[in-house]
Amino acid sequence: MPLVAGIDSSTQSCKIVVCDAADGTVVREARAPHPDGTEVHPDAWWAALEEASSGLLEGVAAIAVAGQQHGMVAVDEHGGVVREALLWNDTRSAGAADDLAAELGGPRAWAEAVDNVPGASLTVSKLRWFAEHEPEAAARATGVMLPHDWLTWRLSGRAGAPVTDRGDASGTGYWSASTERYRTDLLERAFGRVLDTPRVAAPAETVGYTPAGAVIAPGTGDNMGAALGLGLRPGDAVLSLGTSGTVFAVSETPVRDASGTVCGFADATGRYLPLVCTLNAARVLTATAGLLGTDPAGLDALALAAGPGAGGLVMLPYLDGERTPPLPGAAGSLHGMRRENMTAENLARAAVEGMLCGLADGLSALTDRGVPVRRVLLVGGGARSAAVRAVAAGVLDAPVAVPEPAEYVALGAARQAAWALAGTSAPPEWRTGGAEEAVEAAPAPGVRERYAEVRRTAHGV
Repeated sequence: MPLVAGIDSSTQSCKIVVCDAADGTVVREARAPHPDGTEVHPDAWWAALEEASSGLLEGVAAIAVAGQQHGMVAVDEHGGVVREALLWNDTRSAGAADDLAAELGGPRAWAEAVDNVPGASLTVSKLRWFAEHEPEAAARATGVMLPHDWLTWRLSGRAGAPVTDRGDASGTGYWSASTERYRTDLLERAFGRVLDTPRVAAPAETVGYTPAGAVIAPGTGDNMGAALGLGLRPGDAVLSLGTSGTVFAVSETPVRDASGTVCGFADATGRYLPLVCTLNAARVLTATAGLLGTDPAGLDALALAAGPGAGGLVMLPYLDGERTPPLPGAAGSLHGMRRENMTAENLARAAVEGMLCGLADGLSALTDRGVPVRRVLLVGGGARSAAVRAVAAGVLDAPVAVPEPAEYVALGAARQAAWALAGTSAPPEWRTGGAEEAVEAAPAPGVRERYAEVRRTAHGV
């Protein structure tokens, strides 16, 4: 059978899997790192893709990219990048987001217009910041792309006009999943004039060919890629613990949340993917392990040696500011410290519980808005933590399963590539998700309530 390739161009690295197009079996894979930071020149992504794909793509018949969402790639009339891309985790546009929300009449007006409320992460807010703070560079910009759009265009040898997909476009703040249309008036409001935007391709459309002749599929955002790689169906929710923490679920209908907690995204198949995102996830664990002078396994052992509630110690894990709740300038903090509870074990437990409580609030936000959730799939680097697995079901108050570790974003991109190659009405049925480990729920009485009380006292939200 033909081979297909999926690329996950994330914040931290480029990961590529080559799969059998018929059943998704991974036959080879590779990765290369990205530079750290919240702004990166797109050439660094391309260099990592070239490094990871060297000698890997022989015989590949189709390829697709799933990339980090929201990033702003501003280009001139020749397609040249006019400044380093601002990434999703760059929070300098928080003030611009607030200004945009107020100018249109408040969060509800934005939710009705594009199913999302401006936040620092969304591209529309970054464009406002760019126009206001770097007017000379902004004057050279004639178009804007997302990271996956730019890489898809590069894969084609820059042939033709850039394209995007409905999933990633729904995270810009100027394309609506409900109406499937760009809101160029909002783009003009943000930037001062209308920029060229990529055409939104159909989910399985062939959008071009590589110089070697492989079919290029539209690609999508990383969360949409993960949903496709996991074979997500209504009733499944994913809690993904990577650089950021995300909670998302497939929905048959669009979701509009005027509070801005739930992002009203589209998915990569024609359905919808309501999502809640936090800035702080697995790195909370690694940072705490470093503070305690241990490694991830040592942190797990310490956390599991403490009881639920960490002896009254509560961590608000806003180490990089926070997106949900919207506290871009916040710092992490510890509360309830007393001589008797200031132990390494309690601190480790508080880090695990604090990270999970923020995401549990996100899960509740989905169900409060009518999104059905029958079980939670725990994925990402943080899902490898024994302490996270032990604590998750009790904090989330839902059945939890852990799929086999895999590069699900890259697998989703590969599955989309196979779909475009086949030209069928639905994606191929792959053995997605692998064997799942069910997680027993350990009681966590009062943990979420205490976390919420501390958050309200400290930040008023």
